[in-house]
Amino acid sequence: MSATHQSRDLGGALLASVSRSFYLSIKVLPPQVREPLGLGYLLARTTDTIADATAVPAEVRVKHLRVLGEMVRRGPDAEKIRLLQKEVVPAQKAEQELLANIGPCLDWLGAQQEDDRTDIEEVLGKIIRGQTLDLERFPDTAHVRALRNAAELEEYIYLVAGCVGEFWTRICCRNLKEYAQLDCGTVSAIGVRFGKGLQLVNILRDMPADLDAGRCYLPADELRDAGIEPGAVMALPEGAHRVFNRWRDKAAAYLDDGFKYIEVLSNFRVRIACILPWLIGVKTLALLTQNYPLTAKERVKVSRGEVRKVMLVAPFAAMSNKVLRKLRQ
Repeated sequence: MSATHQSRDLGGALLASVSRSFYLSIKVLPPQVREPLGLGYLLARTTDTIADATAVPAEVRVKHLRVLGEMVRRGPDAEKIRLLQKEVVPAQKAEQELLANIGPCLDWLGAQQEDDRTDIEEVLGKIIRGQTLDLERFPDTAHVRALRNAAELEEYIYLVAGCVGEFWTRICCRNLKEYAQLDCGTVSAIGVRFGKGLQLVNILRDMPADLDAGRCYLPADELRDAGIEPGAVMALPEGAHRVFNRWRDKAAAYLDDGFKYIEVLSNFRVRIACILPWLIGVKTLALLTQNYPLTAKERVKVSRGEVRKVMLVAPFAAMSNKVLRKLRQ
């Protein structure tokens, strides 16, 4: 299959099936960057599928993450792919299809321009490192374990999301003329904080499910300073509220950097693509301020209707920083 057909087949229906919201951002991007960014996301979702296959022992998942990382750097290995597909069987059909297409995705990676391929390899190396650390720190669901301190949480959100801001910026700066009003190094640093903010919002939103799975991302030393042990957070949720609020404020500050990132962009299509996740993140954070997830009756989530509104307003905000600032209020 040619690289053109791989782009059409894998970057279309498959990408849409594993992430409807991110697919919207990829779809609106300029053609020059749509392919490497879409492929990078597909491969990252593949590693995420492996890391999240909770029916598989943690050490087996770590093994397959390492093997996939090697294939990203060196090219596909049919036998290793078959073993991965045999030992990691996700429950969702879309993720099963994603694993079934590991070989074609790696072939598509091999067809990329050298600089784009190098950037994809680098960002996936960091993401896999973050996912591996996560599996090592939370090896089972029998006991709730917590990250030790703020440094571990900051490291994690950089490795699985902040580095994506760097990757996105490098790809766009190299492939698009007049990408931003600031130099790419400065924009990249802002992009790191933007990515960290989006990941931190997800962590705060998903706290109940993570605690059920034995994972506490709120730092253990901060919880203990608040008088609560990580294993008691589910039973005594209000005890962790002060720590939660501190990281909610940190997420808000990082999303402010997301606003700054969008504000300095010159490319209309990329502005739309960045406004979509930023505004959904802002709206999610507002819901988390109103509804503490550990005591909320239902999972905190932006409704589909709100997402549609975001899609409608994003092009107008992309045309004018004045409109963008109104969305921030």
